[in-house]
Amino acid sequence: MATLKRIVLDVLKPHHPSSLDFAKAIADQGTRCNVKLTVEGVDEKTESIILVIEGEDIEFDAIVDTIKSLGGSLHSIDGVEVEGSEAPPKPE
Repeated sequence: MATLKRIVLDVLKPHHPSSLDFAKAIADQGTRCNVKLTVEGVDEKTESIILVIEGEDIEFDAIVDTIKSLGGSLHSIDGVEVEGSEAPPKPE
């Protein structure tokens, strides 16, 4: 089965929790991963952010659930890196 190694997400989040707390909550999901959060825009009530998440086996559903539980919404998946678990068959 293929594993998710890196994903780039466009997310809309409220001002609270802070970007630091938001990134920490995402990093605490599933296996050990690195999270980079960049604020792209700010308005009166929300922040548009880009999340870059890298790890050995990222649990996408857990990430989305965490985003929602923190009051955010996923706008789009802007990049994906997946690694296959099996070698391709050798030609005969």
